[in-house]
Amino acid sequence: MSETLTDAALPSYVRDAWWSPDASAATSEVRDAATGELVARVSTEGLDLAGALEHARTVGQAGLGELTFHQRAVLLKRMALALTERKAELYELSSRTGATKQDSWVDIDGGIGVLFTYSSKGRREMPNAKVYVDGAVEQLSKDGTFLGRHVYTRLPGVAVQINAFNFPVWGSLEKFAPAFLAGVPTLVKPATPSGYLAVAMVRILVESGLLPAGSLQLVAGSVPGLFDELRLGDLVAFTGSASTAERLRAHDSVQTGGVRFTSETDSINASVLGTDATAGTPEFDAYVKQLVVELTTKAGQKCTAIRRAIVPEASVDDVIAAVRARIAERVVVGDPRAEGVTMGPLASTEQREEVLRQLAKLEAAGGERVIGEPGEPEVLRADGTRGTLPDGAFVVPTVLRFADADTPALHEVEAFGPVSSIFGYRSLAEAAELVARGGGSLVTSVATHDPEVAVALAGTVAAYNGRLLFLDRDDARTSTGHGSPLPNLVHGGPGRAGGGEELGGIRAVLHHMQRTAVQGSPEMLTALTGVWHAGASARAYEESGERHPFRKSLAELRIGDQVQSPARTVTLDDIETFAAFTGDTFYAHMDETSAAANPFFPGRVAHGYLLVSWAAGLFVDPEPGPVLANSGLENLRFVTPVSPGDEIRVELTAKQITPRETDEYGEVRWDAVLRNQRDELVASYDVLTLVAKEPAAA
Repeated sequence: MSETLTDAALPSYVRDAWWSPDASAATSEVRDAATGELVARVSTEGLDLAGALEHARTVGQAGLGELTFHQRAVLLKRMALALTERKAELYELSSRTGATKQDSWVDIDGGIGVLFTYSSKGRREMPNAKVYVDGAVEQLSKDGTFLGRHVYTRLPGVAVQINAFNFPVWGSLEKFAPAFLAGVPTLVKPATPSGYLAVAMVRILVESGLLPAGSLQLVAGSVPGLFDELRLGDLVAFTGSASTAERLRAHDSVQTGGVRFTSETDSINASVLGTDATAGTPEFDAYVKQLVVELTTKAGQKCTAIRRAIVPEASVDDVIAAVRARIAERVVVGDPRAEGVTMGPLASTEQREEVLRQLAKLEAAGGERVIGEPGEPEVLRADGTRGTLPDGAFVVPTVLRFADADTPALHEVEAFGPVSSIFGYRSLAEAAELVARGGGSLVTSVATHDPEVAVALAGTVAAYNGRLLFLDRDDARTSTGHGSPLPNLVHGGPGRAGGGEELGGIRAVLHHMQRTAVQGSPEMLTALTGVWHAGASARAYEESGERHPFRKSLAELRIGDQVQSPARTVTLDDIETFAAFTGDTFYAHMDETSAAANPFFPGRVAHGYLLVSWAAGLFVDPEPGPVLANSGLENLRFVTPVSPGDEIRVELTAKQITPRETDEYGEVRWDAVLRNQRDELVASYDVLTLVAKEPAAA
């Protein structure tokens, strides 16, 4: 990584090659957050941004387009492993951004974890295909010849990802992973103060050889004129200030050019202490611990940090005392490379000055500093001595107390550092109103063990938040915390928070795709989706002379391969035997008078599970072979009751075939339909089987 930390400008990675500006280019300096030493110079003078975007739209789109969702998911896992093997290099650089080891773990290992999560979810929740089908079939004609479905296909452009300075690794990977899984190439623009760490991360990925051509590019430095080059099919994901987001959103490319724009911006997040969580309760202790963690992790430079501590009026003094004691006991401010330091500096001296300006606004509005002395702090130096580091960007943990909870600045001004404000509330209704005063947040947490308190607050504040965390004695030990976005859950929020939804599992993948309503015949929709639709052509092995579908490996099985079983008559003796054997003696099966009085039954009827069990006997081929196991049954519906003397038959059709990229087998989804002698639908469901990819050796 040393080649990125020289007097030469930090390189960008574009068009599948490293690019550096001429030696004569004007550069800006990036300095160590603790010592002020020069770390890197940054410039994009002479960089062809338009060419980089076109490379993504052509080469990147082509390379990713050859892969299925599962193939991309496997690559994400391999990328995660490649970064894991070399993460020590990233940790070493991360300390220069002001990050402690714990901060670096959140950023680096958190980012790697996003890759692992999307790899897993992509293989479990998406098909091994290039089209994602959304929702059920819509019947658009009585005879079933005209159907509708919704499908997602990838956007044809490039995902431009503009990141903040506080999480150079996680911030890049949490946007890259869902875009890559969707099949959309990425151009990432990291924030300048910590961009060298993002460059190092991309270098590892490039050297791994895992990136399809054009799938990932990085611009180290400013991007003037970038938005002028964007067009329909491109999208922008921005993390940063609300003012910058609004300026970018107003660009013609977004307003009239069709470029998708999502943002995750300033958020005056709140944490509410429940009325039941008084001093001495586990919830009070958990609240204080979490408040200190959010105040000091990444030196408070987190979009999800707690800015407003909303506490019952009677508990304000107790919370302040407990927070002060915990900070004194556990928080050591200093150079992250010094042993024992738990909170480092801000990312830059410019960021320190900005935090101090916002802090001054809060104090001028009535905030009383109750924790944290003003002035240049004494910190732990890298050599283990204590003293000041004038060129470092240090601000001590600071808590302001507001006597008036209605102070506008309290809900509008964010000091993006180790600064929180505390104030009291008199009722849960008032607490909810105060949360809402933030104008939309990424997250609000509530410490309570009283479900009524939780329900009362959730019903009001959920609409103002992207995420709610309820903290109590049962989950305090396992909770990931107020400020930890998870790839499984939505990260974003309404209003001031930007209105975006980064992450959120497969939801984030679909942000990079277009949902389209597709109408057509069963045959056409089967071809377009890769999923068999009732009414499309099928090949019944009994009629075609082919082998039973269960005798075919994935290499031989085709969508539409079908079993049409003979009929089987249901007798009263069958029903009573099944009832006695299983213990299911529900009256509808055993009591003629009571069953006939039920508006759903004509009299005694067969058990639904008896019919499903018989259906398996009617369609299964019993010999060992390519079918390895039944892995489940989904979407079961019982439609028409079956009386003694009725007949049932089953039609089983290969509906969807999903090979597993890393295993010698895959999943087959079968469409199962039971009908009676009057051709009435009795039951329908999906059968899932695991099937070998190749025929067994002779």
